[in-house]
Order: sequence, then C-alpha cells, then structure tokens
Amino acid sequence: MNTLDQLKQFTTVVADTGDFNSMRAYAPRDATTNPSLILKAVQQDAYKPLFSETVAENRALAVGEIVDRVLIRFGLEILKIVPGRVSTEVDARLSFDTQATIAKAHELIALYAAAGIGKERVLIKIASTWEGIQAATVLEKEGIHCNLTLLFSPIQAAACAEGNITLISPFVGRIMDWYKKRDGKDFTAEEDPGVQSVRFIYTYFKHYDYKTEVMGASFRNVGEILALAGCDLLTISPDLLNQLQSMNDPVVRKLLPPDKAAIAPLKLNTTEPAFRYALNNDAMATEKLAEGIRAFAVDAGKLEALISAT
Repeated sequence: MNTLDQLKQFTTVVADTGDFNSMRAYAPRDATTNPSLILKAVQQDAYKPLFSETVAENRALAVGEIVDRVLIRFGLEILKIVPGRVSTEVDARLSFDTQATIAKAHELIALYAAAGIGKERVLIKIASTWEGIQAATVLEKEGIHCNLTLLFSPIQAAACAEGNITLISPFVGRIMDWYKKRDGKDFTAEEDPGVQSVRFIYTYFKHYDYKTEVMGASFRNVGEILALAGCDLLTISPDLLNQLQSMNDPVVRKLLPPDKAAIAPLKLNTTEPAFRYALNNDAMATEKLAEGIRAFAVDAGKLEALISAT
C-alpha cells in the first residue's frame, strides 16, 4: 500500500487545487479552491474553453458576478469528481465586512442550488478575521457550512470553535516560512512551527469536545503532512499528492484524541477585545493573515481583468 493510501486510513484527504483534471488520480474525498488556484487553472489551455464559455454565457452581468459564475463552474466540475464537498471562497476584499460576507455566501449557495447542488456539498470559505468568523457563525445557524481559512493562531481557531463553524484550515507551510525567514534556519517535521500549531489546535478542540473539524493546509513538503497523520482532514496540492502516491514509506498516526486525564490546555478568551489583542500580540499570525488577504485580493483583481479582456 502506498503512502497516500496509508494516510487515508487515518485522515480524510482533500485536493487543494482548481485543476480538477488532476484530482481523479488521487481519489480525494473533498476539494478546496481559492482565487489564486482558480486564476492559475483558467490560464491553462485545458481550462480556457470552460472559462471562455462561462464568461460568454454571463457577459451581460457585472464583472464581479461573472467571477462568481466562474468559481461556481469550477466547483460544479469538481463535484463531479469528488464524492464530498467543495470549498468556494468569498472575495477576500470582503474580509472585514460581516454583512457583505453573509450576502456573498447567500449568493454563492443560491448559484449552486440553481445548478442542483445542495448546501451540504458546499463549504463557504472565509478568511479568519473577526468579521469573517462572525459572518460564518451566522451562516452556520442558517445551515450554511463554512471553511475558515488563513488561520495562523490558536485564538482564531478557538473563536471558530465557539461559533460552531464546520471546518477550519490552519496553515502549516506559511507559518514555517515566517519562522524560517526570522530565524534563518530549516526545521525538521517535528520541530516545524506550523506542524506544532496544528497539533495544538487539534488537541485543544478534542479536549474541549468542539465539533469543528481541523483541516491542515498549506504544506511545503510531505514531511509536514506525515507529521499530521491523524488530523481530521488534510488538504494537499497535486504535486504533494503525487509524491505521497509514489512513496511506500510506512505512515504512523501522529495525532490522537488526548487523554482527558491529562492537564487541560488553557481555555482561550474569545471575546472581541481578547481576540483582537491576542491576534495583535502574535506578529506571525498578524502578518500572515494580512499578507494572505492582500494576495487573494490581488488575484481576484487579476481574474476580473482576465474576464474583462476575454
């Protein structure tokens, strides 16, 4: 049994890509996308006809609305391949507007519904700002499931859990990138600050019986992935899925629900003032959250420009 198949015994594997043609070989349960991945996909020859067709069909709409149609079209194609859910992202430029995020989520769910896809197969992906978490909390009460992304700190994770949000995507590689740049050193998988962050969040959630699923994301190498074997879900790029599939290394489960007799992790204060202070006090999380929102916003703008030029 190859390493990928072994990993699937402990963890739900998710494909992190807009390239749905590459998914078939790895049989993931779910798939995640973001503006950067969709932008990359629509510039490939294999997807240009699909992109052009979607733009042409919706030419009478505003550019922002056409972007939504493109996202949904890719989501629909992905759902033909994966048996589970697809994550579709709200425009990062709405990351600090709770009401606008809720409204955009309603629009995306309505577009999926019009195409015959129920909301149980869709995760609305939202940045883990205070405003984004509040929007997701409201949406969850309406039965719209959310995936909170750009998550770099325990306080973001704890606030999501308190909001009964379906799933969080704590980033691994981007955390490691920050510490590698700061400290000028490489990390083993066990030392990796991103791996340690996800392990803490997983233990915290399981100890306090939160239902929110933990999906490790943003991996730089297979070592980080295997160090999180046993996490609820892991979303993995096609390149790393390919590496795992071509390996035959044994997989050992690293994450297990904690012994409740063990010393409990300190319960975090998730009120708005405490959340904002804790996030502000974490230079890595503050910088990476802001950087991630800016990067997704830039790529959303590039996608709009590509549509205007088509």
